[in-house]
Amino acid sequence: MALNQRKAAVVGCGFVGSASAFALMESGLFSEMVLIDVNREKAEGEALDISHGLPFAKPMQIYAGDYRDAEDAAVVVVTAGAGQKPGETRLDLVNKNIAIFKSIIPEIVKFNREGILLVVANPVDILTYVAAKLSGFPKNRVFGSGTVLDTARLKYLLGEHLGIDSRSVHAFIIGEHGDSEIAAWSSANVSGIPLNAFCEMRGHFDHDKAMKEIAESVKNSAYEIIEKKGATYYGIAMSVRRICEAIIRDEKSILPISSIQNGDFGIDDVALSMPAIVGRDGVEGAVPIRLSEDEKAALQASAKTLKKVLDTAF
Repeated sequence: MALNQRKAAVVGCGFVGSASAFALMESGLFSEMVLIDVNREKAEGEALDISHGLPFAKPMQIYAGDYRDAEDAAVVVVTAGAGQKPGETRLDLVNKNIAIFKSIIPEIVKFNREGILLVVANPVDILTYVAAKLSGFPKNRVFGSGTVLDTARLKYLLGEHLGIDSRSVHAFIIGEHGDSEIAAWSSANVSGIPLNAFCEMRGHFDHDKAMKEIAESVKNSAYEIIEKKGATYYGIAMSVRRICEAIIRDEKSILPISSIQNGDFGIDDVALSMPAIVGRDGVEGAVPIRLSEDEKAALQASAKTLKKVLDTAF
């Protein structure tokens, strides 16, 4: 069946799935969206609740369905999985969520072999790799939300630190979406001005201390939010919307999504986040950013951490 470029499927209607569905409805990108959940009533309730706001938005059909209803979806957003509990790392979720993916991915693939699989469930890098292997899809059509949200957190905090619009900050978090992630300070800039030079313009001179504090804040953001309110979902929902915009509008945007690496920086056969060109065909190419020797070493260590988990769990 031909894909409907105006249709999305969201698999999993927990906090992240329902917030993502809401963000996608507000985006106006899609004219049809199916919500799929093991608890059919939950999916029906979310679809109804979001539908009731349609008089204030763009026309759209939103409904609960099953995997067959996803057969012509251009993008299948997979948020299903156990959530991260207070005190739990993303990697602690591995075995539970790999088991869930072993039941979900074959069901999606049974009906839809042409769409893009966007993995959002955690640990996103491990599950992106698992989804790619279980689906048999080409690498460009299976990728994870990766460090798109971490990067947004970094830009937000740098914007606050410097008293400027966070959209003028150009910087990436790379590697694992988790404890071994790396802030790629070497390539960070503010509208083309090297970060340290811009910091000094704004009266900040203790670069090492500020970089360390901001990187730690980014890394611990999710833990802090989970501690305070039990789950994180608005930030990731807006990240899902942003990635879907790049796909559906064929924007060729550069986003730090998680995809299986092909040898860059000596990293192969593991999914992690690096900046990539994202468009209608999914991942259209890697963007080789400048990294210091320390950053390269940290990226390779991040890959090793993920590989070790994959070797024992999958």
